[in-house]
Amino acid sequence: MKAIVVSEFGAPEVLQYQDVSIPAAGAREVLIRVKSTSVNFADIKARYGNYHNGAKPPFIPGLDVAGTVEAIGSDVTGFTVGQRVIAFPNSGSYAEYAVASEQLTFALPDSLNFSEAAACPTVAFTSYKLLTEVGRLAPSETVLVHAAAGGIGTTVIQMAKALGAGRIIGTVSSPEKITAAREAGADVVICYSDTFDESVRELTNGQGVDLVLDSIGSWVSEKSMNCLADYGRLVNFSNPSGEGGKILTTDLHSSCRSVLGYSLGTTLRKRPQALQDTAQDVLRLLAQGTVKMNIGERFALHDAAKAHRWMESRQSTGKILLDVLQ
Repeated sequence: MKAIVVSEFGAPEVLQYQDVSIPAAGAREVLIRVKSTSVNFADIKARYGNYHNGAKPPFIPGLDVAGTVEAIGSDVTGFTVGQRVIAFPNSGSYAEYAVASEQLTFALPDSLNFSEAAACPTVAFTSYKLLTEVGRLAPSETVLVHAAAGGIGTTVIQMAKALGAGRIIGTVSSPEKITAAREAGADVVICYSDTFDESVRELTNGQGVDLVLDSIGSWVSEKSMNCLADYGRLVNFSNPSGEGGKILTTDLHSSCRSVLGYSLGTTLRKRPQALQDTAQDVLRLLAQGTVKMNIGERFALHDAAKAHRWMESRQSTGKILLDVLQ
């Protein structure tokens, strides 16, 4: 089969399009013929060797797939050959075939097309977890979403609306991205700067927001604490720069604020069973059309390096897909 292989850690040029062996499904695993896969920032970090618990070269990158079941292991009972699925494979996803645990494979509703399905797993599952289990969003609460024009940003905004959020404020890195965040449903969108916290306080009449979803970390996390209302929650779920932000304990106890973290990758490894209910809820929202995946750009599998350059340019909005099966 054809696959993209990270030959060594480094720039996009290390992504090599080559022939590799088709992986075999174990007893409780599913072999999937990949239709499309998505590009996530975790793939960029893995390529540079900066992703937590990441593989060492050579390896096939990628977190999620949409496709059809090609073969099932001897102990698999929940799937049949030819069934349409999404999955979090354990063999990488930038390939024509991928193997996933039965526990991390999910049947697609008939009404959901492969494009939306391929864009869904990482960003939609993460978004739902951030809002419900981790962020504990309550009806009518105000939410601040950083990187609001990206794949998770545009998805989490829609989900927050569907779950009853009262007001959503988004931040973006440039004026060109404001439209994407507004179209996703953000009530107000601002370009973040070193004074974005002052803007948020003004927008909330000095009260602050109830929930901050932070995929940037570093100084943005520090400033985000100034945006939190009493009893507010800040959830950090990415830190692309690798630089830590400082949170003072004096900002927590008297205000009853919380600082939380979430990683889908850690959940996939350590608590995969926690995604079963999440999958049902997410796929229902997508099938109903309540949440729509924002697909920004599409590339052929052999153009994975171009897709990575586009993501790293910080010009992208929505999800980037790699089409495998034409």
